[in-house]
Order: sequence, then structure tokens, then C-alpha cells
Amino acid sequence: MRQLIIIGSGPAGYTAAIYAARANLNPLVVASSVEVGGELMNTTEVENFPGFPEGIMGPDLMAKMQEQAEKFGAEIAYDDVTALDLAGDVKKVTLGSGKVEEAEAVIFATGSAYRKLGLDGEDRLSGYGVSWCATCDGFFFREKTIAVVGGGDSAMEEATFLTKFASKVYVIHRRDTLKASKIMQDRALANDKIEFVWNAEVADILGEGALTGVTLRDTVTGETRELAVEGLFIAIGNDPRTHLVHDQLQLTEDGTIWVDGRSSRTSVAGVFAAGDVIDPSYRQAVTAAASGTVAALDAEHYLAARGDAGQPAPSEDQLVETPA
Repeated sequence: MRQLIIIGSGPAGYTAAIYAARANLNPLVVASSVEVGGELMNTTEVENFPGFPEGIMGPDLMAKMQEQAEKFGAEIAYDDVTALDLAGDVKKVTLGSGKVEEAEAVIFATGSAYRKLGLDGEDRLSGYGVSWCATCDGFFFREKTIAVVGGGDSAMEEATFLTKFASKVYVIHRRDTLKASKIMQDRALANDKIEFVWNAEVADILGEGALTGVTLRDTVTGETRELAVEGLFIAIGNDPRTHLVHDQLQLTEDGTIWVDGRSSRTSVAGVFAAGDVIDPSYRQAVTAAASGTVAALDAEHYLAARGDAGQPAPSEDQLVETPA
């Protein structure tokens, strides 16, 4: 039986692995079979992660984090978790291969997933004009007219990046002001290739074998019109990946995993959570990494207490009690 299993390989998961490995906990990181590195693998230049004044590409940053975790002894499993049994002192993690790993403690750092519009043509035309990842698919839209849906930093980043390929980029936003940070707004607003479509939402996605356009609904008047585009990039936010623990861990009203105050302790003893899966507000690489640090230290203290006492894990009441 292992001491610690970390589920997730984004900034939170890898940072937790670095700290846990340095503490000689010999963590196993279940990194996924297809999404190793998390959301930053789909990000272009990261300019706000400390230590990289010239910026660094998202995939390069995650490769460095993985290399650092492995340097200290973390084991990486390129597999997916299909089931969890978190009750009791021994936590059981079932992998896609069918193998069941057991550990005294688990850190859950599965991040978040792209949010969808919920329209009929969305999945049907995925890969045929509809995308959630500019860095993955932007190259295929050279000299084409495309649209980005959203008003936050992600949407501004996607739109600005896509101007390297597209001849025209529409930004469709349901309000007349943006949620994005000022620097990201300024870049997008100053780009001649970007045109903003204010107070509009996508009501329908058009096309049979490939995307031909979208139907827009005015959020003020309710009127509709068609906009011809060959690409549609959806950047309207993310949802925490909590489906594996819905019936096992307490969640918040935001759908994130509940943790005790500033700690990473969840509602189940020996289970810790970190990163976007507990954060509905900030969702930055650096805050996720810091959260991974907290989780690793909490797990280390939990395991030390078990070893010192030679008794079963502390009760749930002990773990979730907020210090005075």
C-alpha cells in the first residue's frame, strides 16, 4: 500500500507531487492518459507565473513541473481514474487499466473542464469548425473568418492568439462590457483583426458537415441574425471535475469540493483537494500551485500523525475543526 496518491497533473497536482516527493512520501501521480498537464497544455504564452520574466509556453511550464516532480522521486502513471473508494483508512483508486491502487491518503487535483454552450450542433461539429482550444486548432483556420464566444481573460487570449492565423476574428459577448483584465482587454481592443459583437449570444450553430455560421440573439431586443463564420471557439469558462466524488465528498454551492478554511482537508479524513477543483474564484496557475503545496503539507502532517500514534486516521471531526 502506498502512502499517497495524487490524482491530476496540472499545476496543483505536480506541485503537490514535488513537495510530497521531497518529504519522502513516494507519491503516485495519476496524470491521465490523454490530458497530461491539465489546462495549461492548451495555453499559449504564460506571462504571469513567477520566475519567468520573458514568459513561458504553457506546455513547457508543465513539462518543467513534471520533470521537477520526477527528479525528487514522484512516480507518474499515464492512466485515468475510473472509480474511487475513499471511505475507511485505506483509499482505493481504480485505474482504466483495471488496476486498483491503495493508499493511506489521496490528493484530488483534477482541475476543471471546458464549459459548453449546450447547443445541438456543438458536439456534432466539434473538430469541424467548433473548438475549445485555440492553441490546438488555430493553425487550421488560416485566412478564415472565425468567432470567439466569451468576455473573460481566456476569451481575449484566444481571440488575440487566433489573429495570427485568421483574417477576421469576431468576439461575441452577451454584455456590453468585458470581464477580462485591463491588459487583456486593451490588447484585444487594439487589434485591427478583432471586431466585438456586443449584447449577443449564440442561439444556434449552423452547418452540416462543417461549420458555416452561427445564429446570434440580441440579449437586449431578442432579435436574431446570422453571422457567417468558418470557426467557432468557445471560451465561456470551466466547470470543476468532481464527477468521481459527487457521492463521497461534500461540495460547495459553486460545485467545487468543500475544504476546511484555508486548508486542503475535505469532508473525508485522509482526502485532500487542491487547485481549480476547490477554487471558483481565482483559477490561476500560481494559485493552483500554491494550493498543491498546502495539500502536500496537509497530507504529510496527516500521515505523520498516523505513524506517530500507530492508530487509525484521526476522526472527521478532528480534521474539519477550524482552529481557534
